[in-house]
Amino acid sequence: MISRVTPQTQMAAAERGLQASATRMGALQQKATDLRNISKVSDDPAAAADSLKVRAEQRAADQYSRNIENGAGWMATADSSMTQVTNLLNRVRDLTLQGVNGSISPEGRNAIAVELDGLKQDLLGVANTKFLGRTIFAGNSDTGAAFTADYLFTGSAGSTVERRVSEGETIRVDVDGRSVFGEGADSVFALIGTVADGLREGADVSDALTGLEGFLKKTIGGHAELGARHSRLLRSEEVNMEKVTSLENQRSDIEDPDLAKTA
Repeated sequence: MISRVTPQTQMAAAERGLQASATRMGALQQKATDLRNISKVSDDPAAAADSLKVRAEQRAADQYSRNIENGAGWMATADSSMTQVTNLLNRVRDLTLQGVNGSISPEGRNAIAVELDGLKQDLLGVANTKFLGRTIFAGNSDTGAAFTADYLFTGSAGSTVERRVSEGETIRVDVDGRSVFGEGADSVFALIGTVADGLREGADVSDALTGLEGFLKKTIGGHAELGARHSRLLRSEEVNMEKVTSLENQRSDIEDPDLAKTA
């Protein structure tokens, strides 16, 4: 049976076509105004899901960036402190060598002892260095100082400060103060005090040189290990920056309209 096309049918079809065109035009105008392909989930459910996923990854990458920046601050402070420790210990060793010289006068030995006392306090100050209110040599300790006036270490065994730099990687950003400075009577502070007292009393302090060399070796080794971790942090920063750029490109491909095509 042949359907009859009436004027009313033609008008209805034309009206539907106009309405559809107006709807498409409105959607394009909205896209051009908002500069977004997706104004609501119903526009493109699959693309909306992809957009949410990419944005979640972007938030994670932004957090990793903040973690890396904070970790870099910790490591820069630790690096500077370890350099100071090395310089101070080298000076202590040199003064001890001078004190061992049998021809030095009592006044000279006393002068060396006075300088050693000052270096000991300087070293204790460096050992209690802080970054953003946290002691860099005492792990997660919140006591405010890595070492007390009696040279007792305030950190807990195995306590470390780490920063997550990617989904599957964390990097330690602090330094174990006990391994660098020792503790109590076995600390480098106590050793320097012993040398100073020995010089005042005219005693032979040559045995202390072995202990000083040991602390210097630990400091240099700890500094090198810190440098290796810092290199990992810098590499993670590069990788994260590349990911941030890639994710932004993905987000743009999904959400941002092609203005020339839209026009």
